[in-house]
Amino acid sequence: MTALIDNLAWEQQHGSGLQREMGYRLVEWAEDYAVLELIIAPRHLNRSGILHGGVIATLLDTVSGYACCYCPVQGHLRRSLTLSLTTNFMGQAISGVVRSIARRQGGGRKIAFTDATAMNEDGEIIASATGTFRLHRGSEDPQGIARPAD
Repeated sequence: MTALIDNLAWEQQHGSGLQREMGYRLVEWAEDYAVLELIIAPRHLNRSGILHGGVIATLLDTVSGYACCYCPVQGHLRRSLTLSLTTNFMGQAISGVVRSIARRQGGGRKIAFTDATAMNEDGEIIASATGTFRLHRGSEDPQGIARPAD
């Protein structure tokens, strides 16, 4: 027997390989909104001991994609593909938790636009991004998408 579980819980348990390697976690997810958190570890730092810009850009890209992909129907899965991501760096973090928040700003059935920010543990914005995402056609089709509970 299969049982559907909450989509947020499913994503937290079945993240990507990159998510497992980096260690970020999807902590909030709703229509047009997502939040990721990352506990900074030595592997995330650049040679100067500061959180690497590539890590921040990855968080902003990923949280933006999630903001486009939420589905309120348990067991349904949506996907997106980044078409462009413009990132601005304005601060830094060296330890603690980085929190990345994204909101879908508009779009249609095939394209979505997002704004995202990353904040250090003190709540200071360390980077922002705007993104354009392609929404995969047919990704809301429930056929074969229901997932069994672990």
